[in-house]
Amino acid sequence: MSGRISREFIDDLLVRVDIVDLIDSRVPLKKTGNNYVARCPFHTEKTPSFSVNRNKQFFHCFGCGASGNAISFLMDFSHLDFVEAVEDLANFAGVDVQRESFGLNVEFKRDDLSSLYLLMERVAVFYVEQLKLSSKAIDYLKKRKVRGEIARDFILGYAPDKWSALTERFEQQLLIDAGLLIIKDDGRTYDRFRDRIMFPIRDKRARIIGFGGRVIDDSLPKYLNSPETTLFHKGKEVYGLYELLEKNAKPQRIIIVEGYLDVIALAQYGINYAVAGLGTAASQAHLDLLFRFTSELVFCFDGDKAGREAAWRAMEPAFSSLKDGRQIRIMILPQSHDPDSLVRDEGMSGFTERILRAHPLSDYFFEHIAEGLNLSEMEGRAQLISKAKPYLEKLPDNVFREMMFDRLKKLSAMTSLDSPDNVAVSDSVNQKPFQFEPGRLSSARVAIALLLQRPSLAEIVREKEIDWDGLEFRGIQLFKNILEVIMDKKNVNTAVLIEHYRNTTEDKSVKALALLDVYVSDDKIEEVFSDALSVLLEQARDAGISRLLAKSKAQNLEIQEQELLVKMLAAK
Repeated sequence: MSGRISREFIDDLLVRVDIVDLIDSRVPLKKTGNNYVARCPFHTEKTPSFSVNRNKQFFHCFGCGASGNAISFLMDFSHLDFVEAVEDLANFAGVDVQRESFGLNVEFKRDDLSSLYLLMERVAVFYVEQLKLSSKAIDYLKKRKVRGEIARDFILGYAPDKWSALTERFEQQLLIDAGLLIIKDDGRTYDRFRDRIMFPIRDKRARIIGFGGRVIDDSLPKYLNSPETTLFHKGKEVYGLYELLEKNAKPQRIIIVEGYLDVIALAQYGINYAVAGLGTAASQAHLDLLFRFTSELVFCFDGDKAGREAAWRAMEPAFSSLKDGRQIRIMILPQSHDPDSLVRDEGMSGFTERILRAHPLSDYFFEHIAEGLNLSEMEGRAQLISKAKPYLEKLPDNVFREMMFDRLKKLSAMTSLDSPDNVAVSDSVNQKPFQFEPGRLSSARVAIALLLQRPSLAEIVREKEIDWDGLEFRGIQLFKNILEVIMDKKNVNTAVLIEHYRNTTEDKSVKALALLDVYVSDDKIEEVFSDALSVLLEQARDAGISRLLAKSKAQNLEIQEQELLVKMLAAK
């Protein structure tokens, strides 16, 4: 079942779940004062610097800077994307995920999916049993030199050469929902996979979400994958990731190969950090997924024409994924070799040496794009710029992007290569959000921090019936926006507010202010907030009056400005 997860559901979930209970179930916490502490799970340390606050429903590591709410913790700790983290949090709370469909809230029942996951597991067991009974399937794997323990680790199986092997054993509708049956025009069904070696595809949580099947003979198609289903989205998953993470949760690098048997062959030779695509070209979603676990990806392509073309097609998603701290290398194998054959010829050490010598993305890119161009001529350099700029403009705005443009300038002998993205950044430089700055606690900083940490203080603001016209102070837009969010939501705490600002320009400042300790006892918070707000409003009114008076001396005020000045002076 598809649909966007309801924002109201996420808010209710963050209010329902106690972050201390959640984190303590994964990282044992020890109470110290008002906080709970532990050694940080996100970096190596000898003394605890990881702190969890129950009142704020917020965690922060004073060592590495990791921080956020319960969803953020699950994303970082379990390497999940946002949706997966919400689903895990809902599972922890014992509730069903609510999704929006055509303006309506619909229940995303765990039972609906659990039946499919259970079916996939049972089908995988069935395929394993069939492999043991098929001499030709066993002979094929022996020919490919697949060892028994590797076949066991990857749950390899065999789909018998029958049209209804699955329907004789499992519920038909579930098989259809899982993509394991094909429905003919006349309504009859037949097994999607027949007479193939079967490769179960597992997600990061070990659940089987689909299958890949390879023929034993030379018939086509050589590989066949599960179709898109509720469980299986080939554009977001890769083969072998679960098995990789079982060996090493934080690999130094991940190598991306083209075939399932390549992953298995490399694993047999001790190279346990390979994954393969699922019949589709690598996408940005694939790369962003893998970059959650490592900072270096190595694309490995066959040395034939198809492999070289595939390497170039990978450039677009690669460039879009290269944020600071990430690295991509390109490894082109010798002609007539794939990873399976080459690792058998050269062994683990030889293949590993090739990985370490793989071309950095920058070198491969410029070598390929300059191929066939005469850079001693103006026309050749113009072609180089024309071909290279569309790729470079996909790079995130960071140091690597600047260096790539600098290299293009040198190769093309151009002094300037303004890109539309660069112009857009410079045009918006004056539109800076409120930024938290360490130092003296101003009234604005105290007021915003306390409002974030105790949203119920919004009632004090409501009672004051503030007229915001003409008021000016640093952070006023953020303060007003937080107020609006609190008033708009049914259930709200600090975790909900942090979630509201996820991936916004205010995200960093909101987290810093939510963490800020203003050193006020609980019984004094309302008084301190009210005093800070009064001082803030007085300062804001004075600033507005000063601005209007200064303007009146230089030029005539508009009628609305004159009325505003009179009103503000009267209020003062």
